[in-house]
Amino acid sequence: MNEMGMVQVYTGDGKGKTTAALGLAMRAVGKGYRVYMIQFMKGNIDYGELVSAEKLDGFTIKQMGRASFVDRKDPDPIDIRMAKEALGLGREIMEKGEHDILILDEVNCAVDWGLIEANDVVELIKAKPEHLELVLTGRYAPQEFIDLADLVTEMKEVKHPFRKGQEARDGIEL
Repeated sequence: MNEMGMVQVYTGDGKGKTTAALGLAMRAVGKGYRVYMIQFMKGNIDYGELVSAEKLDGFTIKQMGRASFVDRKDPDPIDIRMAKEALGLGREIMEKGEHDILILDEVNCAVDWGLIEANDVVELIKAKPEHLELVLTGRYAPQEFIDLADLVTEMKEVKHPFRKGQEARDGIEL
């Protein structure tokens, strides 16, 4: 890996945050790097990236959530527990030092929705080994994450077919 890993944040209300992180993972795996992606608040959903990751040496995706959507106003205790476990797994992966890139997919939402504390993620960011590239995705990135990051990209929705009732499509959004 490069001499110094950076912290990247992909946020905003537009489509493409997870997709950008997956693109980074694909590029890195192609160059021989090891990537671990933890998906907060996602579980038992048949996303195409799960199938792709199984076919690639050096790329692991772990879903840490239920298949049902989290109630933002009143999260179930199981959702809180699973998000805390996901963050704990992130710390464990980081400490083991076996991966070059760690992606915490939807961690920003998990913080905004009160499943985990921003301070706990800030501690993880500050404890990041120099060589590790750390990527945080999801809407509502806290200012603390943005301040600590080396690269921040905000996806902005201009137009989206969901607004007209279009369902998520297999192989495109799923």
